Amino acid sequence: MKKTLPITLLAQIDGVAVFQTAAFSDMECSSIDMAGSEIYQHMYQSENQQQQASYGELNLGLHVHDDASAVLDNRMRVLAAINEQLLTQRDLPINSLPIRALHWVNQVHGNHIHDTDTTVLSIEPMAADAMVSKQNGVGLAIMTADCVPIVLYQPATGQIAAIHAGWQGLACGVIKATAERFNDSGEIMAWIGVCISQENYEVGSEVRDKLLAGCIENNALTIEAMSSFDKRYVIASATNHSDERSTADTLYNAPVDAHKIKINLPKIAADQLQEAGIVVCNESPVPCSYADGHYYSYRRQTHLQQPATGRMVLIITRSASI
Repeated sequence: MKKTLPITLLAQIDGVAVFQTAAFSDMECSSIDMAGSEIYQHMYQSENQQQQASYGELNLGLHVHDDASAVLDNRMRVLAAINEQLLTQRDLPINSLPIRALHWVNQVHGNHIHDTDTTVLSIEPMAADAMVSKQNGVGLAIMTADCVPIVLYQPATGQIAAIHAGWQGLACGVIKATAERFNDSGEIMAWIGVCISQENYEVGSEVRDKLLAGCIENNALTIEAMSSFDKRYVIASATNHSDERSTADTLYNAPVDAHKIKINLPKIAADQLQEAGIVVCNESPVPCSYADGHYYSYRRQTHLQQPATGRMVLIITRSASI
């Protein structure tokens, strides 16, 4: 029997579709999708877990020391699965493939944007954290294992985009920079993919300082959001015992002065999208990559002391039938 890949169609409008991949299918993941339970906690003490890289069923990252041929095969399988899904959704000839290529980038936690229409698809990806395209029959893929993946679509022009937005990308204005690659021809729609939740994203206060400073420098949030940054996006960690106060506290009279805090990256991303005039179209809450064992999580890999973990992707495709 043909094995179903862990890939989900999140949205489809006109000839544009959004897909999210996972590390495991429901069946494969049933024994580890138990965040907070005794079984899940036992994973942290498992010598077997610590010795093994967590590449799952569908690792799509070439940079995580997995077998390259297996990863390339996975990428081709994803392309085939997308085409199969789209062919069942649309009245197309049986020999017509909606998507002929998936574009990838070497993600570097910056704000460089790659226009895929200006270059030939190459085995050596461009260094960038966002892609834009107006071509038919292509897909844009963003890899993550906790960072916030975002895809955009402008119905009036048919333009699509994909964005990799970890805290550094949110700080350096990658969302705003990508939005500026669209013209004023009409509404831009956005979907946010699987990423780490605030509950599981504990960092030092210096990360908040840099993130807030970047948002201020790039005018990435409203003045109101920046002036109440901690109230909106930050909670103190339950493990905190420090009275250290940061520069952001002094500048904005922030209520949080603890050394360890938890930041809400998906909310910051959503608010940055809104500030850029983009409508977030997610119909359900974004799953947490760390808490849900269906997905890859770099932070979970670190806590489990595993040598490596895979990468999932959020993909937006533009059908050749548009």
